[in-house]
Amino acid sequence: MTVAGTLGVEEEFHLIDAGSRKLSARAPQLLARLPARSYSAELQRTTVETNSGIARTLDDLRQDILGLRRGLATVAADAGLAIAAAGTAPRSEFADFELTANGRFGRMQEQYRLLVDEQLICGAHIHVGVDDRDLAVEIAQRVQRHLPTLLALSASSPYWNGHDTGYASIRTIIWQRWPTTGATGPLASAAEYDQLVADLIRTGVIADEKMAYFDVRPSSHAPTLELRVCDACPVVDDAVLLAGLFRALVLATARDVEAGVPFTPVAPPLHRAAIWQAARGGLSGNLLSLDAHPRPVPAAAAVRGMIAGLRPQLEELGDWDEVQRLAETLLVRGNSADRQRAGFAERGDLDDVVDLVVAETQGPAEGIVPEVPALRTYASRAGDEAVGPGARPRPQYRRIVDFYRRLKPAAIEERQELRDRLAAEAELSFTVDGQTRGFHVDLVPRLVNSYQWSELRAGLEQRARAIEAFLQDAYGEGRIFRDGVVTAAEIKDGPGWRPEALRLPPTAVRAPVMGFDVVRNEFGGWRVLEDNVRTPSGMAFAIAAREIMDGAAAELVRPPRLLDPRAALPALRRTLAAHAPGGTIVLLSLGGDSSAWYEHRRLAAGAGMLLATPDDVTVADGRVVHLPTGAPIDALYLRLDGELADLRSVAHPELGRAILDVAAEGRVVLANAPGNGIADDKAVYCLVPQLISYYLGERPLIESVPTYRPGDEAERRIVLERVGELVTKPVDGLGGHGVLIGPTATATEVAERRAQIAREPDRWVAQEVVTLSSHPTFAGTVLEPRHIDLRAFVFVRGTGPDDVELADLGLTRVAAAGSMIVNSSQGGGAKDTWILGPED
Repeated sequence: MTVAGTLGVEEEFHLIDAGSRKLSARAPQLLARLPARSYSAELQRTTVETNSGIARTLDDLRQDILGLRRGLATVAADAGLAIAAAGTAPRSEFADFELTANGRFGRMQEQYRLLVDEQLICGAHIHVGVDDRDLAVEIAQRVQRHLPTLLALSASSPYWNGHDTGYASIRTIIWQRWPTTGATGPLASAAEYDQLVADLIRTGVIADEKMAYFDVRPSSHAPTLELRVCDACPVVDDAVLLAGLFRALVLATARDVEAGVPFTPVAPPLHRAAIWQAARGGLSGNLLSLDAHPRPVPAAAAVRGMIAGLRPQLEELGDWDEVQRLAETLLVRGNSADRQRAGFAERGDLDDVVDLVVAETQGPAEGIVPEVPALRTYASRAGDEAVGPGARPRPQYRRIVDFYRRLKPAAIEERQELRDRLAAEAELSFTVDGQTRGFHVDLVPRLVNSYQWSELRAGLEQRARAIEAFLQDAYGEGRIFRDGVVTAAEIKDGPGWRPEALRLPPTAVRAPVMGFDVVRNEFGGWRVLEDNVRTPSGMAFAIAAREIMDGAAAELVRPPRLLDPRAALPALRRTLAAHAPGGTIVLLSLGGDSSAWYEHRRLAAGAGMLLATPDDVTVADGRVVHLPTGAPIDALYLRLDGELADLRSVAHPELGRAILDVAAEGRVVLANAPGNGIADDKAVYCLVPQLISYYLGERPLIESVPTYRPGDEAERRIVLERVGELVTKPVDGLGGHGVLIGPTATATEVAERRAQIAREPDRWVAQEVVTLSSHPTFAGTVLEPRHIDLRAFVFVRGTGPDDVELADLGLTRVAAAGSMIVNSSQGGGAKDTWILGPED
């Protein structure tokens, strides 16, 4: 048989300084103490390559890899170093590159410059014995369609230059810049392959045949077919799995060639797209099936489908049981990119990621076995904040999960009944369309650690400063209109513009209380979904959620440094009083008919404000007066469901306009002033990054969701074509009303929305679908993942860095089963949000 089926692996390892956890360029010193037949230098002095012997079984290969790693790790440890098998070292930086001193590598650096200077990457190259080079060339072309799946399994390089790149394998993206990466194109024989390489050398683009860096190639020095697409794998068994799969692919393809099975090459652009997709999402997203017409396929399904198709060859090789076991283990555990991101999420420290990769590289073949048992009935998914790969609770959630795991269903039901009693006794409710609804609090709290909270603090305080600057400018000097950042018509023709807001003093703080709806994506990154600048609600409900949890789950141990949401109340008062030195602050509400009457009562009592309805307020002698006490009001915290100018009372039919007259004279501060709707108009939302740049001279620290404005003709065409793929919303919508999530909508709903947008394009916006993170939530007494978001609040006293303050509370909102709309008015619930303060 022309396929010998022997195995070999070349693994590349980063050298890590054990103290600093940065790359160390001491490969020459280590190689001087290691046998040259098994260890060799690479382009950079921060890397050592190992070369296994010839193996015939997966276990032989495993033992060889383990032995080589131990040999290198022992010598490295003597020098104060550790080794890491990963596509990129998590703490690598561009400045870490140091060239290995030899003529060939020096020529490469001279010729390729930046490509060489950024080659701080490591791969795993797998060799399978193929004695016939013509057959090897044929197989190399036929296995192309399976390479994205192998790449996704190996992906281990999410971090580059100290940042999460958003890719599972940024190594692939860096590597693809070389002129000879990717597919060879159609070749009929080894002679044609050799001629291709010779032509490339003759052009001077590459120096020698070793630089033919194709994804799969006949080896330049052995009778093997070499797979070069994979990242280096920290866990030995992951590398063994890839070797077993590639060997089976080679054997299956050789049989097809011998049987004369026809072959249609994958178009190079489709192959490149599929490789990119695998590098982007790894196992967390979809891969592309490289059929006649490619389509997205869940990564796990692609892996299992490939293995099922290779079963005859795996059984022939005696590898079926082992490959199936290793693959399922990897799918449950996640690839290295998944594990690295999970490690980073705990504290936001790349040192933790380095330690994890080193521990896995130098650890047992099967990897580090988690101590915590899995939640076997939990449908874990990528992007779950509490439950990681393998349905195992993440470290910071283990105590919470263990608490509920020990409770019997009857005990959980008792706590849920107590929760409902506490909510009823507190009259915890809200009103939707005239109907009062109870506020449901799930008993599994959501944890936001100190690193995550610090990210939100920096990003949301920045955003609040820019929005306040915009409000003051738009109703003041109008510099932003004169400078052409946005046209006056875009703002003044929008539904949020209120001409009466032009009358307020130029120094007035327009929005002292801002709410931001933020979500996390499948990689753990924060995104601002919406800005709420008119009358953001939820603070009192966040406090109530904590009180209910304290009553219904008092025995659940609280983590250290847990922030008290009640601290937001005095901070709210300080903010409202900042420009009202007289100190009489009134929360003005419509009363029991208001949708947030519970919150109005709770905030007024907790923040030392008087609570008033329109009948409790009048205007006399140039002041706004609180009738029950006769006190002049210094600040009105407006919590109205309509516009102030339209406000009436029994005694004063023009009350709202009279209050505006007093505010125009600077004799009462209006908190959440008229006209703020221009800043939470969803059509203006996509301009916020420009506002941050214009007013602050900074880049956004938290990204927005890509948003389209159908009022623009070019963007309208995009939206109308993709209504079924996007989330569409009315620009002035509140509470989730009018939101259509295209991928889950019916054909009729999509057609109706398309017609609505075509008729009135300025009334709508469209956003790319963000896969919200999920969180364990009780459905009865069983935990299931539900999508969540977070409403956070920023108190604003001006536009300077010290004038904004992220409140130490957050309202986590939970979507109903099968939904991604988290608003309580749309059937969702809430969670107590456990925010952890700084470790010091």
